[in-house]
Amino acid sequence: MVVFSMVATHADLNLETVALLSNGAAAVASTATTSPALRGAVVLSTCNRYEIYAEAPAPEDFEAARSTMVAEISHRSGLPEHTVSEAFRTHEGADVARHLFAVSSGLDSAVVGEREIAGQVRRALISAQEDGTASPSLVRLFQAASRTAKDVGTQTALGGRGLSIVSVALDLATDLAENPDWSAKRAVLFGTGAYAGATMALLRERGCTHVDVYSSSGRAEEFAAARGGAALTPEQLPGAIAHADVLIGCSGSTNAMEAVELAAIRSDSPQQLIVIDLALTHDFDPAVGSLDGVELVTLESVRLAAPQEQAEALAEASRIVDAAAMDFESQRQARQADAAIVALRRHTMAVLDTEIEKVRARHGCTAAAEEVEFAMRRMVKQLLHTPTVRARELAAQGREAEYLAALDALYGISIELPSVVAETLGDGESAEPAPQDPAGPEDCPVDHSRAG
Repeated sequence: MVVFSMVATHADLNLETVALLSNGAAAVASTATTSPALRGAVVLSTCNRYEIYAEAPAPEDFEAARSTMVAEISHRSGLPEHTVSEAFRTHEGADVARHLFAVSSGLDSAVVGEREIAGQVRRALISAQEDGTASPSLVRLFQAASRTAKDVGTQTALGGRGLSIVSVALDLATDLAENPDWSAKRAVLFGTGAYAGATMALLRERGCTHVDVYSSSGRAEEFAAARGGAALTPEQLPGAIAHADVLIGCSGSTNAMEAVELAAIRSDSPQQLIVIDLALTHDFDPAVGSLDGVELVTLESVRLAAPQEQAEALAEASRIVDAAAMDFESQRQARQADAAIVALRRHTMAVLDTEIEKVRARHGCTAAAEEVEFAMRRMVKQLLHTPTVRARELAAQGREAEYLAALDALYGISIELPSVVAETLGDGESAEPAPQDPAGPEDCPVDHSRAG
């Protein structure tokens, strides 16, 4: 098997390109894994990253697996395949775990140390498990990433800052406001996803109690009933916008509010308006920022304004991530060694049982036959000792592939790793739910289902 990842993030691309690539992200894994070149896939799509973690059955299937993913993303995004291929960085081997662990821990975020991403990683795995696209290897990878994020959150100063994209955006809005008192503000929130819920909670913390909620999906009433605020109908929305002090977009709607439309609604409103657009695909036309009396805060604004964490906390977090990645790779190699050991023992014991049956057929269940069987089993056990030790030694050195090749060349034993490993580890591992991540906001402002 070969686990690899394809990564497109704010660090390499502008957010518009990331948004284009992620069109139809929710269905990519389900469709792509129908190809024999892919054993499984998990998609992580957030406000500033689009990452795919996939497993190919064997090294020779890697190029076909990646090409399958590129073709599917190209089909859903409308971008040419060569453009899609060049947009993604590809990780293999130990780099896959190291990158995902850093991402889950908030070390690769626009707001370093933010906690939402841990929840996004956890939910990416849950979605893949529900869709049946998460292979056992990918389940173990994402579970380890969630554990690492929890360790970083509890063992370093990063976990105590409570930073998030929403919190930084609201800090910017406070700085831009003529009146920084949130208790006096009227806000309109677009979207009903988990990130919208986190936004609502932070608004409450800052004293903002007048929050209207709108969603084109019709879920606003249920959302407001659970979290406070008032649900808006399409007919009520223009009036709420006209009297609002703050508009916050978390829906990722395909129909962004145009600057002309907003200007018309606000034509009789003298007060300042702050627009916070946290949707990757924009809930508001960027041109609204040029309107008189309107201040616009975007994801790019948040990225530029995000505070730098203390070097000591970052260094400690990086050490935790590196150690976790090394431990995960060591365990992965050990699992492959266990699979090889199980296969060799199974092969050898089958030969032994055949010979013992011959002895019993000739001599019956006599004391002599029992002595011969005892001696043969003892000899086989001794013969298997050195190959077992060598399997684990080579795995620790990252040379397990040499051992597998030797088994194939000497005994004709071809190991199908996932099935053998499953028997070695026991049933049910792939079904284990991902660990809960620490408390805090934990979703993306983009509603990738386009539901509202």
